[in-house]
Amino acid sequence: MRCPHCGNFDDKVIESRTLANGDAIRRRRECNGCGYRFTSYERIEDKQFMVIKRDGRREPFDRSKIERGVQRALEKRPVSQMSIENLINEIEDASAILGKVNHEIAASAIGELTLEKLGSLDKVACVRFASVYRHFENVEEFVREIQKLGDVPKP
Repeated sequence: MRCPHCGNFDDKVIESRTLANGDAIRRRRECNGCGYRFTSYERIEDKQFMVIKRDGRREPFDRSKIERGVQRALEKRPVSQMSIENLINEIEDASAILGKVNHEIAASAIGELTLEKLGSLDKVACVRFASVYRHFENVEEFVREIQKLGDVPKP
């Protein structure tokens, strides 16, 4: 594995953990050249899993898109990186289960899964994600989403 810091190919594995119900392995590595520590992941590669977009286009499932959206929603929130990683793994696993038969899933289903999982982890992040995902255009839509969470009484 090439070190992302110095480019050296000589490293050692410090720790290995099984993730995502045994479908992935997380490895902590240390570069023998510069001492930089980094994480690598090993996943089983299956038939290409496709996402059906709103306009009907199909594109390959990209875990990093979910990760970017979740990271942005949880920005400056008191949630550990391990909790975020577990949340993303849960979303990825649930998406794979929902789309197992056809090897495809609607983008809207992934969005709803993400909203559900974020809602159980952090309510503020859930509203942040919903505001982008659902394209809120006015304050009333924000208030309705917050009321769905059950923390704010209806006016």
